[in-house]
Amino acid sequence: MEVVILAAGQGKRMRSVLPKVLQPLAGRPLLAHVLASARSLGARRICVVHGHEGEVVRSKLDAPDLVWVEQSPQLGTGHAVLQAVPHLSDQAQVLVLYGDVPLIGVHTLMRLMDAAGRDRMALLTVELSNPVGYGRILRDGAGRVTRIVEEKDATSDERRVHEINTGILVAPAARLRDWLGRIGNDNAQGEYYLTDVIGLAVGDGMVIVTVAPDDVSETLGVNSKEQLATLERTFQASMARRLMDAGVTLIDPLRINVRGELLCGSDVEIDINCIFEGRVELGDGVVVGANCVLRDARIGNGTRVAPFSYLDGTATGEECVIGPFARTRPGTVLANGVHIGNFVEIKNSNIADDSKANHLSYIGDADVGARVNIGAGTITCNYDGVNKYRTEIDDDAFIGSDTQLVAPVRIGRGATIGAGTTLTRDAPPDQLTVSRTRQKSHMGWARPVKKGE
Repeated sequence: MEVVILAAGQGKRMRSVLPKVLQPLAGRPLLAHVLASARSLGARRICVVHGHEGEVVRSKLDAPDLVWVEQSPQLGTGHAVLQAVPHLSDQAQVLVLYGDVPLIGVHTLMRLMDAAGRDRMALLTVELSNPVGYGRILRDGAGRVTRIVEEKDATSDERRVHEINTGILVAPAARLRDWLGRIGNDNAQGEYYLTDVIGLAVGDGMVIVTVAPDDVSETLGVNSKEQLATLERTFQASMARRLMDAGVTLIDPLRINVRGELLCGSDVEIDINCIFEGRVELGDGVVVGANCVLRDARIGNGTRVAPFSYLDGTATGEECVIGPFARTRPGTVLANGVHIGNFVEIKNSNIADDSKANHLSYIGDADVGARVNIGAGTITCNYDGVNKYRTEIDDDAFIGSDTQLVAPVRIGRGATIGAGTTLTRDAPPDQLTVSRTRQKSHMGWARPVKKGE
């Protein structure tokens, strides 16, 4: 089986400099969804027919398993498939897909391919109560497909037909090559329609079968930002159902956005307005509070992420508490029982078991031992304007509030750093280290007042 994906459309109604097939749906380009379906089928070859801003599309999605074919000028869907024909094997069955129809399901495509077998043509069709704008499937008195007529070329009787063409089909490559060479452009658009091969196939005695999709939404294309938004909600609703079927508690399934891959253990709870990007793994019993963003994160069993937290490139152990209003950046690794609290930012740091930074701190490029307490307002000064340096804090250290740790620096095991300290040299273990100016009170001092008062 080989696949041709038509992705040459400009998408003028998008009113965007971004090519239509690169418009994002659930965090990935439309075309990426179609490519994923084709790959899931085990296609031997995937040809992508590109046109408008084709090099931009290719630069974003190129891969070793793809053959890129340019359509220029763009003279219709039949002309587009014809550009891919030289790259197809005559012995193959060819599946034609569309780069702006992103929700097509693998199960539906497998049924379509099974219906086609090795020597038949199979069409994906659907019944619509309002088929305006779509090509109609025409059948004879015995119910056999005879041809497809585009709405602009249809008679008033033909427009009353509710079975429409989705454009997705499977056909033998050698026969498809022959039919495409015989189609004309005598129609309202002056284009070479792929649908015209149906009439030629019938004339040659080809058996044509039809298959309906598992869900109508699988066949919906995108031509405007409004349609893109509609498909986004369709996708997210489907994802929410799958999560709940797997046992995930969603406080409101209408208010979740998965823009990548979300893997959940048992008894996971997700509150409203959470966004998951990239690959996110939530262990057993994880609770994610409202309005959180998790990107490329692995969250250990029993961890609680409080509302308004942002976790990016982060891995945690078990029974951690993060947030509210916490931010962890790439390279953050938290062990078991770690607490990261209000307005704390962690970056490229390792924090061992049962350590805490509960308030208003920045920990960057640091290795923090076990059972360390980091007081409010602590900052690791890790950047000199050119280079980054690491801070090392050994087990059982206590860092007082409003402390600046000027890296590279090491704090020994069990050390205490007094509040307000600016640490520029290593602190020895099991000792109190303080750096403060002497406190003074000035008698007779008065605050300045505005002139004229």
